[in-house]
Amino acid sequence: MTAFITLFIIVFVIVVGLFYPSWHRKQILRKPFPEAWLAIVLRRLPFFEKLREQEQQQLKNLIQLFLAHKNFYGCNGLTITDDIRVTIAAEACLLLLNRTTSVYSRLKFILVYPSAFTSGHEHYNPDGTVNRGIRGLLGESWHHGKIILSWDDVTYGAENIHDGHNVSLHEFAHQLDSETGSTNGAPLLGKNACQSWAQVLSEEFKELNQSLERHHKTVMDNYGATNPAEFFAVATETFFEKPKQLENRHPELFAELKKFYRVDPASWQ
Repeated sequence: MTAFITLFIIVFVIVVGLFYPSWHRKQILRKPFPEAWLAIVLRRLPFFEKLREQEQQQLKNLIQLFLAHKNFYGCNGLTITDDIRVTIAAEACLLLLNRTTSVYSRLKFILVYPSAFTSGHEHYNPDGTVNRGIRGLLGESWHHGKIILSWDDVTYGAENIHDGHNVSLHEFAHQLDSETGSTNGAPLLGKNACQSWAQVLSEEFKELNQSLERHHKTVMDNYGATNPAEFFAVATETFFEKPKQLENRHPELFAELKKFYRVDPASWQ
């Protein structure tokens, strides 16, 4: 009898594990998208109505799934509101449109500060020594399920959609990057996409560094020259906020990002 009960429990756990996520997803999406949330989306994403109708519905679904599974925490006295939750969710889910992917399954916690926050950091020098200090940050992405954002800078990014700077897009691009198990500028890619991605992005990363050395003006922020992971995050910001400039100056990079994200932000402007 004990063996039978043990076997029953094992089978029950397996069945629940297989079918509960799908059932839970359907339950979440069965609820209508709140009008108050839609008002926030329309205010924070002024290009929302330029998305195809199917994409608008898809984005709303993704927002519902995102908010059902993520825990928000206000820091330094910030009270978490629907405006904060929906705005961050909407920008995060832009990166998932038209893609077969989870809704940031590894991400559990989103910490939001009222404004830029400070963090201790370590810089490793070529000689093996380490410099430790404090730096101000607008956002930070951790591979073990946490993102930290400055609300002032989230709203600035939402209000200035053509300057190539958006902390939400930047940090959530890092989350996509880390889904492979390491953050190195190569997110989970489709079949036969790795070779062209590696070739194009490595060449573009090298070109950005060379442009900075020569003091040439670039369409991407200089921070993208830090390392391949930051290059991907900055390229993502540029792709969504300055798509026409990126396509004109760096057509191969634009094409790779368009294949990965499966949207064309130029059509939204």
